[in-house]
Formats: sequence, C-alpha cells, structure tokens
Amino acid sequence: MSSDRMRRVDEAVRQVVSDAVAHDLKDPRIGFVTVTEVKTSPDLRRARVYVSVLGDRKARTASLAGLESAHGFLQKRLSQQLRLKHTPELQFVLDETSATAFRLERLIDRELGDAE
Repeated sequence: MSSDRMRRVDEAVRQVVSDAVAHDLKDPRIGFVTVTEVKTSPDLRRARVYVSVLGDRKARTASLAGLESAHGFLQKRLSQQLRLKHTPELQFVLDETSATAFRLERLIDRELGDAE
C-alpha cells in the first residue's frame, strides 16, 4: 500500500476515534484526552492510537483503562464510518511527547536563568 494512502487511512482513523472520544464516550474514567497520532499496520489489521492525557499519572492510567474498555464501541464506529477491507484492532498508547517537551523547556529555562 502506498505511503500516501497509509497517511490518509491513519488520518481518517484518527479523526473518527478523536470525534468518538470527544463526543460519544461517557466513561467517567476518561479525562481530557487528545488523539495525537495513529499508525496503522500495512495490512490494516492493527492501529496504534497515540493519546495525550491531561493530568497526573493516575488520571492517565484511568483514561487509558477507559479507552481500552470502549475498544469495541470505537471499533464499531470505525467500521461504520470507514470503508476498509479490515477494521483495525485498536491499541491505545500514551503519547508522552508534550510532557517531555514541557520538562525540556523547564530545564532549558532553568539553565538559562543560571547563566544570567
């Protein structure tokens, strides 16, 4: 499958999952979740859904558990809205990029403050 098509599939899956998480999931464990990226396997059987969760470690763990619990609902939503040969099995992964960037920014600010 061409990389351009895979990018379109990844973006379509990200959009459907993101909309469902934002508007349709009512699980109280799921906090402020942002779907940052999706990586679908070339055979369309699996999709890694990277999510960023606002809050502490407990909130992130609870949100991931809520998303895993909603796995079936989200798969069904994908199959209804996307015309794919296979509906990918969703795997949720915590995206630590923003937390890492924040820590790095604090370290840089601290180093620059010490240099002055």
